[in-house]
Amino acid sequence: MTIKQNPDIEYTNKVLERLRENNNYCPCQIERNDDTKCMCKKFRDMIDNQETGYCHCKLYYIEQDERN
Repeated sequence: MTIKQNPDIEYTNKVLERLRENNNYCPCQIERNDDTKCMCKKFRDMIDNQETGYCHCKLYYIEQDERN
């Protein structure tokens, strides 16, 4: 499993700026609690379940490594 940052640099920079402004809370969430702190609970659960996909704000992506 590999965790990558969104390759869209302009989008990524905007999200990172909003994270700094929001004390590292996901800018796409209304609530501010441990579950919405980056990396959010939804994304941590995806990691635990070995899923593939983006976090809620699409800053990070989980990619499953290919097996031989």
